[in-house]
Amino acid sequence: MSLLYKGNVEYWSNRHLRGRTIMTLDMVISLVSSLLAIMTVTVFFENSFYSKTFLGWYMAASAFGAALMFLLFRTYRVVIRHFGVKDLVPFAASFIIRAAFVAVVLLLAGFYSNWGLLVVLIDAAMALFLVIAMRVAMILGYDFLRRRNRAVRPTMRVLVYGLSDKSIATHTRLQNSSHYQIIGFLERTDQKDSMTIERLPVYRFNDDEQLAKILESCEVGGVLYSRDTDAQAEENGAIKVCIRQGIKNLIIPGLDEMVTGQAIMRPREIKVEDLLGRKQIEISMGEIQAWMRGKTVLVTGAAGSIGSELVRQIAGFGVRRIILFDNAETPLHNLQLELQDKFAWLDFIPCVGDVRQVQRLDFAFRKYRPDVVFHAAAYKHVPLMELNPCEAVLVNVYGTRNVADKCIEYGVEKMVMVSTDKAVNPTSVMGCTKRLAEIYVQSLGQAIASGEHEGATKFVTTRFGNVLGSNGSVIPRFREQIQRGGPVTVTHPEINRYFMTIPEACHLVMEAAARSQGNEIFVFDMGEPVKIVDLARRMIILAGYVPDEDIRIEFTGLRPGEKLYEELLSNEENTVPSFHERIRIAKVRQYPYAEADAFVKEMERLSREVDIPGVLDLMHATVPEYGPEHK
Repeated sequence: MSLLYKGNVEYWSNRHLRGRTIMTLDMVISLVSSLLAIMTVTVFFENSFYSKTFLGWYMAASAFGAALMFLLFRTYRVVIRHFGVKDLVPFAASFIIRAAFVAVVLLLAGFYSNWGLLVVLIDAAMALFLVIAMRVAMILGYDFLRRRNRAVRPTMRVLVYGLSDKSIATHTRLQNSSHYQIIGFLERTDQKDSMTIERLPVYRFNDDEQLAKILESCEVGGVLYSRDTDAQAEENGAIKVCIRQGIKNLIIPGLDEMVTGQAIMRPREIKVEDLLGRKQIEISMGEIQAWMRGKTVLVTGAAGSIGSELVRQIAGFGVRRIILFDNAETPLHNLQLELQDKFAWLDFIPCVGDVRQVQRLDFAFRKYRPDVVFHAAAYKHVPLMELNPCEAVLVNVYGTRNVADKCIEYGVEKMVMVSTDKAVNPTSVMGCTKRLAEIYVQSLGQAIASGEHEGATKFVTTRFGNVLGSNGSVIPRFREQIQRGGPVTVTHPEINRYFMTIPEACHLVMEAAARSQGNEIFVFDMGEPVKIVDLARRMIILAGYVPDEDIRIEFTGLRPGEKLYEELLSNEENTVPSFHERIRIAKVRQYPYAEADAFVKEMERLSREVDIPGVLDLMHATVPEYGPEHK
């Protein structure tokens, strides 16, 4: 019993109260009710009809009929601790049909009589009563053990925010939790009448002062949001009140996190990413799954922020095999372990390699013959690439050419390149190298379409801005600075950026990949730009501190190659609509393949010779919109 008091009630019930055990108990109850019915009629009504032969026929028919009905209605699959009124229907049907079956058997065996019919009716009623009584007893026992468990290991008292269907469903999911005790619901409203939902009180408030009193009187440890829109609406209301009172702001993970295996249905603390989110993106799950099913997919940069999320999503679309191509050994190893745990049935092949190594790429393509390639390998940090332009060219331009050429050589159906908003009128080396990679891939695809170049591969480019929480991005850096006590460093008080969550970006990549006809550059709607200083203040507040009092914000100046404002990616002047309201097609200058091939080869030569002035001059000559500071 000690195990039950250590938080293992659900584990014990799940392990020992399996379907076989439940069906065995129901069969025993069914046979006991049959014996009790025969004894009742024999003792209290008429004993002359009873015989051992009758008993044998009756018990055999009862056992066979019960087993058949339990299997037919699958009553053993109903989880006992979630047993409800609606579950009475299959049980009632099982025993009614069993009674009819037993009556027919008695009639055919020559034992049918009015007293036999009475036994059948008493048996059915008694059996239904006993199986329900057993379940009620188990539920009461389960609740008792759960309360004892809470006494040993106290749970967090939680109020669920809102009265939406999702909020009520959240209570239903967590009512048996060994970590959280839902004690009621919160609603922001002017109404004052009291009400209950699921036998729990609804606490109503219309200002922060009322909410503070409710939280204090209820002695809660957390407020739980079931929808990110509710959390966003209360960012300057309930969330701030909870922070002031030391109460946790919790949220149920979004569908993206759960589908991709990053989280289970367990509350977590609210992060700034939850408050920056937008309306959930609708994507064509059926079309993507139909396109991906049974394919072998190769992902370059598979261990990176975008690459790893692409892998997690691809794994859920029925593919046959995923090749994880990356030169970062430890992150690749960690990703492999994660995937083995979450997608054990799928074939994942880690391939340590670099897109600059043509022979290693050739081995991966030759051995595994991918149908689709997602090219996410790139150097992405703007200031770092300003100091190392030749390496940026070799990875972002030459590496992309290697991947694209191998796709054609080995008959890949489609190559999807992940690009960036920094390729729009680039002012940085990183942005310019990504634009050069776009030019090569697009010109190659056009040359194939026109018959100028052999091959059948379709090339798709997806271009989006900053992703929240990616490796080395602003949010992880701010989080570390806050944990150290500050200061939080922002380059400029007016700098802003467009943001998108990693799952959101990868959803749109998958949508574009599945529905593209080839040779398009897809631009994603990033929503409204966010001031970085406002983002820093939000993160400081969420951490429970006061900006510029507890933790200082320090401005350090723009870094080399960094823009103050990112340019709009999806306005009507430089894009046209596509098949999705959040995806547009960029209107860009077209380059002949021969010209693109020539400058990529020359840029590779200059980079291998570490001729930085020559590389920068060629960049500007090829991409005239490249920033004048590098002329």
